[in-house]
Amino acid sequence: MTDSQLLRQAAAGGERAYAELVEPHRRALRAHCYRMLGSTQDAEDAVQETLLRAWRNLPSFEGRSSVRTWLYTIATNVCLRAVERRPSRVLPIDHGPPGDPHRPLGDPWPGSTWIEPYAEELLDLDRDAGIAGPEARYEQRESVELAFIAALQHLPPRQRAVLILRDVLGFSGTEVATALRTTPTSVYAALRRAHETVGDRLPVRSQQATLRALGDDRLREIVSRYVEAWERHDIGAIAAMLTDEATIAMPPTPTWYRGVDAIAAFLRARPLSGSLRWRLTPTFANGQLAARAHLWDPPTHSFRPHHTAVLTLRGELIDEIYTFLEPWALSQDIPTCDPSRK
Repeated sequence: MTDSQLLRQAAAGGERAYAELVEPHRRALRAHCYRMLGSTQDAEDAVQETLLRAWRNLPSFEGRSSVRTWLYTIATNVCLRAVERRPSRVLPIDHGPPGDPHRPLGDPWPGSTWIEPYAEELLDLDRDAGIAGPEARYEQRESVELAFIAALQHLPPRQRAVLILRDVLGFSGTEVATALRTTPTSVYAALRRAHETVGDRLPVRSQQATLRALGDDRLREIVSRYVEAWERHDIGAIAAMLTDEATIAMPPTPTWYRGVDAIAAFLRARPLSGSLRWRLTPTFANGQLAARAHLWDPPTHSFRPHHTAVLTLRGELIDEIYTFLEPWALSQDIPTCDPSRK
């Protein structure tokens, strides 16, 4: 059944027709809202509100644009209203200086402060409407990399919307202007300013380019070494995988560390101290190498989700580790040992 036929049935009150019309766009809309908001939960809420608004406004949809364009217009404005109600999310490295591994971690900040990771299964690009071919999938993964999401959050909301609609989704200047109720001239002025801000914050090479250059076999080897070293508490092996200026951060705590020695001291004092039992599973998040970590919980005699570690590579070495902590992890009193112990 064509979109036109589904639209007519949906406008007449056909809920099943409406569901069939919008479902192919749901995952791509969620990724769009994540780029705007930096949060998977906020993105899901925004998608739900978008689809509800679209359903209520079906009778006024005249078909002057595609269903895709119409849905993205609604979603973008839903996100803009959401941004007005709260500050943009950031990463700890953008919020303050690095910490001292010999001092306690800072207390967790509200979850609404920090960017959240985006699981690979949420992308599922082969099923997304409008995504066809490896190059398109490559570009979509590049557009959810942590560095890009973090750079977007530093833009004023409307500049953020312009850059995403124009550069990521490929809307024309006129389509963007219509979506944001402005003029093409204003759109291109906002896009120029957005490019200047984002360009200053992005690395020279994207993670997608790095992953492609390394190849699947080498990537499996790198993440396997990280997983095995963490499970063995082999701090030396992890340190050998890091760049000299590597960083590690643990949202929702504001604390982060820079440099091999500081990271090794932190690992020795906290997550890899004592007899803690870890089980890690290689995965992808934000289009990057990642590992899901589970920690043994004696009261329940089970491994429970503790964090997702998203790895940023520089060549074959790890340059950033973002360990996004699960709520349960924040309640655990991980013992601290003397970080000077070798």
